[in-house]
Amino acid sequence: MDNDKERFIRLNEVIKKTGLSKGTIYKYMKEGTFPSNIPISDKVVVWLESEVDQWISDKINEYKSRRQNVIR
Repeated sequence: MDNDKERFIRLNEVIKKTGLSKGTIYKYMKEGTFPSNIPISDKVVVWLESEVDQWISDKINEYKSRRQNVIR
């Protein structure tokens, strides 16, 4: 992984990218189905943008796979 291209994003950006609510994000994290956040101070947590983007990509691929199976 190229750390020069990694970027932290805060919760509001995770919500915008995924369309999920704060509660759903934390629920999915607890279930282990969403990337974990990284505490960077006592009051601030962030996510790696690449991990959130990968989660979104995985969801799109799952949808396309299911759709292809229905069409067949």
